[in-house]
Amino acid sequence: MNPVEVHQGSSPVILGLPHTGTHVPEAIKARLNEQGQLLTDTDWHVHRLYDGLLDGVTTVRATFHRYVIDANRDPSGESLYPGQNTTTLVPLTDFDNRPIWREGEEPTEQDVRHRVDAFHRPYHAALEAEIARVKALHGVAILYDCHSIRSHCPFLFEGQLPDFNIGTNHGKTCAPEIETATADICAAADGYSSVLNGRFVGGWTTRHYGRPEHGEHAIQMELAQATHLKSEAVPFDYSEEKAARLRPHLKAILARLTEIAPSLKGK
Repeated sequence: MNPVEVHQGSSPVILGLPHTGTHVPEAIKARLNEQGQLLTDTDWHVHRLYDGLLDGVTTVRATFHRYVIDANRDPSGESLYPGQNTTTLVPLTDFDNRPIWREGEEPTEQDVRHRVDAFHRPYHAALEAEIARVKALHGVAILYDCHSIRSHCPFLFEGQLPDFNIGTNHGKTCAPEIETATADICAAADGYSSVLNGRFVGGWTTRHYGRPEHGEHAIQMELAQATHLKSEAVPFDYSEEKAARLRPHLKAILARLTEIAPSLKGK
């Protein structure tokens, strides 16, 4: 299976989808334990949630699961959140700190190097190419990185996560107009909670590609899965009813970013 799916569009906005893939090669799957094979930490149905919200949008989607290798982690293995609980480039545990590999079958350093070459690098080569293509078309590119996570993950954060979690690495990864527009739409969304640069300030993708001084902007949206799933537990079914309430707000964000894009050229 190709590690990345790309759908090219004409919009200045690119959707990054690093964690919706569920493909695990059989040789790797055999090494996962029962807990790991549940693939609990998937961004369940996020690609479906955003589908059709913006005409002409480009999408870059990893088809492999984050347990194979996490496409939103620094390939060097450097932690995104030093001093805080998180998962690694090739996770050893799930978001509840439970081991996901059979004892003695944990990934080796050689495994990690191979997976960087076979999965991580092709995904980012495709993403980088699309950013360059879109920027050539519009003079600017806006990467909107799509994520989700369970509302309660005590190992990673205390209490309940807000519904909309916007990350810009404290304003470093995009123009202030992008940050403000996104935050304002989320804050005005009736019945939803939001935070800007809270527990999640943007993963490696957002931080790596967000270079507003070069016309390359990046923003991460981490949605609480309670906003669009029937239940944040197996089988993680999609809720059409919840999604129907949520999608107009996401559509408004993408539309506003598209409107803003021309004003960012040359800044």
